[in-house]
Amino acid sequence: MTLCPDSTLSLVSPSMNTHQFYDGKPWKLGILASGSGSNFEAVAQAIADKQLNAQIQVLIYNNPTAKVATKAANRGIDAVLLNHREYNNRQAFDRKIVQTLQAYDVDLVVLAGWMRVVTSVFIAAFPNRILNIHPSLLPSFKGLHAVEQALQAGVKITGCTVHLVCLEVDSGLILMQAAVPILPDDTAETLHARIQVQEHRILPQAIALATQASLTTV
Repeated sequence: MTLCPDSTLSLVSPSMNTHQFYDGKPWKLGILASGSGSNFEAVAQAIADKQLNAQIQVLIYNNPTAKVATKAANRGIDAVLLNHREYNNRQAFDRKIVQTLQAYDVDLVVLAGWMRVVTSVFIAAFPNRILNIHPSLLPSFKGLHAVEQALQAGVKITGCTVHLVCLEVDSGLILMQAAVPILPDDTAETLHARIQVQEHRILPQAIALATQASLTTV
């Protein structure tokens, strides 16, 4: 583990210095997001800064008013609206997502604030190739309202986790975590803001870790 230099309090594991930019073919990413797109922006900026050897093929978003679509447009990245409300069930929705990702020839899928539970239809199409970022130190505080759960539980440390996606929500293999202490005067808003700072740091690194691990198995 490595204590971060600017650690208004964070601890990242594994070390963020371990996963270096490699010179091979860029991995093609499909990113799914439902809201403001701050994690989408963090990944896109890491690519632009040559800290991550990847390219974003497509953004899929499910809320028509999601601000992430504007962020994608500003970077010249295709954004596809798939409104889950227009599908009869989760499986039908996921089939359309899979078709879209396959049409864009995506290697790796990143759920970056994607507020939908995925099904076996999705997972089977991209086995061990779907990452999610969650605002807690899993396995603690799975599911919705993880920040509020941590505050209500009275724990002194929480954080964020990037993990592989499996059928059980927030239960896949953990790739990277960052710890964030809870301060005495924290609210859900202040704590979430500090957690997001760490999300933006570890998500690009976890993608690099996932792609480099995959290079040894493909």
